[in-house]
Amino acid sequence: MSPPAETPPICPLCGRPIPADVDQSLHHLIPKLKGGKGGPTVLLHHICHKEIHATLSEAELARSYNTVAALRTHPRLAKFIAWIQKRPPAFRSRVTGGRRKR
Repeated sequence: MSPPAETPPICPLCGRPIPADVDQSLHHLIPKLKGGKGGPTVLLHHICHKEIHATLSEAELARSYNTVAALRTHPRLAKFIAWIQKRPPAFRSRVTGGRRKR
């Protein structure tokens, strides 16, 4: 009899499971460059983490988007979340270019 399968963590941004074989990363809710080194972190899909940093500057993250709830209210991230939730947990894509113009 094999041990029960471990339940994968859930990405707090998109709400999808993060399987062990999928790229994942820790996001500092307050950027390290803005005093968040050693502060709270959340485990995200790598694609979700990349989208956060493609959308918001370190200053914006520290000042106004330093919780998952706040991140989810940003218009571009809300649109991304609605899009990514329709994809399987192992979905991979590249965020094109660098920070997009706002």
